Amino acid sequence: MDAVEQVEQAMVAIRRRQSRRALARLGGVTGQVFDILDAIEGGGPATVTSVAQALGVDQPRASKLVAAAVETGWVCRQADQGDGRRSVLVLTEAGQAAVEQAHRSRQAVFAEAMTAWREEERTEFARLLARFVKGLPG
Repeated sequence: MDAVEQVEQAMVAIRRRQSRRALARLGGVTGQVFDILDAIEGGGPATVTSVAQALGVDQPRASKLVAAAVETGWVCRQADQGDGRRSVLVLTEAGQAAVEQAHRSRQAVFAEAMTAWREEERTEFARLLARFVKGLPG
């Protein structure tokens, strides 16, 4: 088996075992609302359109998910300063706390998986994984 095949198998295994939702459950944030938090935190001004693109869903589905996130109190809509007709999505304090808890939980899982690794191995893995992700399309 060549290296590309090994990477592909490893990535499939990661996706199956450590899905965004599975890792989110560790931090108490569950379901598709976490997907919205993740998309909003992803950077740049978040809108329903950008959330739809980030999640790979259509606009009506994204609107429903955003409405659910707003209803939970983790997201609020604010008027766009550059275009008053448009709303931007912002994490509330509770939403930010939920995201931070999810980060801590995921990092704990990853740290546990690398317990036996030397610090140099962790550093090299982080460097190579970041480089790999940067090279992925899309």
